[in-house]
Amino acid sequence: QAYRISAVSRGKELRLRLAPLDPGSPQDLVFRFGMSGSFRLCPAAHLPRHAHLRFLTRGCPPQALCFVDARRFGSWRLGDAWQPERGPCVLSEYLAFRENVLKNLDDKAFDKPICEALLNQKFFNGIGNYLRAEILYRLKIPPFEKARTVLEALKEQEQERRKKNPSLTLSKKLKLKREQPDLLELCHTVPMEVVAAEKNLLEPDHSDNYAAFQSWLQCYLVPGMSSLRDRNGRTIWFQGEPGPMAPK
Repeated sequence: QAYRISAVSRGKELRLRLAPLDPGSPQDLVFRFGMSGSFRLCPAAHLPRHAHLRFLTRGCPPQALCFVDARRFGSWRLGDAWQPERGPCVLSEYLAFRENVLKNLDDKAFDKPICEALLNQKFFNGIGNYLRAEILYRLKIPPFEKARTVLEALKEQEQERRKKNPSLTLSKKLKLKREQPDLLELCHTVPMEVVAAEKNLLEPDHSDNYAAFQSWLQCYLVPGMSSLRDRNGRTIWFQGEPGPMAPK
């Protein structure tokens, strides 16, 4: 059966909709990518290793859209439902994401270091290892500072700013946010930079995508930066002191 495929993302999930070209109901698949999952378009005669799911084009010779996952941590399931335990997306649902974090600061997730809290998809849906390093580096926040300490200070600063400038116009508020972004704002704008960069990388004259991505990175895997393993076994890259909750 022939389908037209469309996609929409939310945080670290992607939903494909397979709409039949002939009369019929569409079928949805929701993907989670794990550590190494990705989609790749390639000639059907030359499939990559670990291509676990394939959609073939009608062309001659046919192309294959493959879900490739060498480490097999990724998964997919039928249906259109997003994973219920994941919070609002940092990209497409920014205001709901921000509210979800600030109204739940008493949650035990924020007893942990900020670098570990940033990987909790219940609150930071879409933030991964390289993004957390880049965000904390830009704000000069020690990765092993207590998450609640960082975020309560942010909340207090926001309330103080409103008291001092109750009559700021929307344009001035936006300008202030661009000049002095806080942690939650960077959780939105830093991934947006990656999205914008990836659009450019799809242009034919960008032949070395990974080199362009490396040049964008300011902290993650950058020579001269420090690194430690957090309590989940993930490596965090940073500059300066690690913070009071650093592993001994």
